[in-house]
Amino acid sequence: MKPTEFSSTPGTLSEEPVSRALVLYPDLQKGRHFGADVRDAAARLEEIVGLTLAIDLEIAEKLVVNVPRPRPGTLFGSGKVEEMTGLIAILHVDVVVVDGQLSPVQQRNLERAWECKVIDRTGLILEIFGQRAQTREGTLQVELAALEYARSRLVRSWTHLERQRGGLGFVGGPGETQIESDRRMIGERVAKIRRELDQVTKTRKLHRASRQKVPYPIVALVGYTNAGKSTLFNRLTDADVMAEDMLFATLDPTMRSIELPSGRKIILSDTVGFISDLPTMLIASFRATLEEVLEADIIVHVRDAVHPDTAAQKTDVMAVLRDLGLGDDVEQGMIEVSNKVDLLDDDVRAAKVQQLAMDENALAISAISGQGCDVLIDLLDTRLSATRQVLELSIPHSDGAASAWLYAQGEILFRKDEDDYAQIRVALDDTDASRFVAKFPNIKAQ
Repeated sequence: MKPTEFSSTPGTLSEEPVSRALVLYPDLQKGRHFGADVRDAAARLEEIVGLTLAIDLEIAEKLVVNVPRPRPGTLFGSGKVEEMTGLIAILHVDVVVVDGQLSPVQQRNLERAWECKVIDRTGLILEIFGQRAQTREGTLQVELAALEYARSRLVRSWTHLERQRGGLGFVGGPGETQIESDRRMIGERVAKIRRELDQVTKTRKLHRASRQKVPYPIVALVGYTNAGKSTLFNRLTDADVMAEDMLFATLDPTMRSIELPSGRKIILSDTVGFISDLPTMLIASFRATLEEVLEADIIVHVRDAVHPDTAAQKTDVMAVLRDLGLGDDVEQGMIEVSNKVDLLDDDVRAAKVQQLAMDENALAISAISGQGCDVLIDLLDTRLSATRQVLELSIPHSDGAASAWLYAQGEILFRKDEDDYAQIRVALDDTDASRFVAKFPNIKAQ
């Protein structure tokens, strides 16, 4: 069987798409997972299967493989490698997906033994990101991460390292090996992408600065992949963002403005889903994509209420948020919603709703049916209103600009019209209150 060739371009598996995959979850002795925290092996196997399905591969077989002692050359023992060789031949497998981080040597040796393509968790996630990224920034970030990954794996890609080619000194110098040339070209491309991403980051800062001129609060939806963030986003904003029962359905950030019951507007941001063992290169590359989370006034953590590993998923999300620099106290101001309660039995759902009702920052919802979404909107409104100043103002009827500004930027709590002026009680954010005083210095608060 010939090894199936993958393209070097993220998002393209091959000239002729691979169809059948063998998915392996290496379960180390004493419950330790290969490169991850302890969690249910069956749930982890289903997660890597979901990731594999996300790039339209057919699952030929999925297995939890006990690994009593990881082998530095192949990870699996020789007997297990031989067993998988026979299974791969019988099932006509084109690619083996290993849920863990394989070293370049392990990946190369397994490909030689099994005579098919072998990819690890990092390579699989990069492939998904390459297929799903839509914006210019997302595409650049994926390519950057893929190049960083490929640079560490050039050793497995070339069998002609002993070959040298001549040169005049301005290309790579005499005696430059093929792998040195490839590494140099990757380095040049990485440098170029970083420059382009710097420009994208500057553009995003300009966009944020323009929003700050009309400073609507930002509410960011975060959560484990496939927790239902995009479905909730669509429910709250009447948008049509891609929302499917699929891991990493959303990669590029999406923002929409919505109006709360009080009349104030907010910007709701849908973000990429987090996942356990997210490649560190992707955390760094997608930092700009997640900048909206850093700028958010409120973070809403969307959890999958029916997933067996929901507690472990929360741990993963919190770890990524801390990696982004949000600190250990991020939970204190975060709203946590348990989504998909429509999938629970009536008694379980009722108990869940009652349990969460004891926490003012937690609630049960169904983004599909809409259950609890109005409560979430009211909670956002209450939380944002709690930080506002309430001003008592007398606005002359002749000063229509001041009244219009207050109606546009604040929440009018009370108004009484007199002969020459209007008595207005208004709630404003601190920044808006300062802007009003600067813009209309002749109007004094009572």
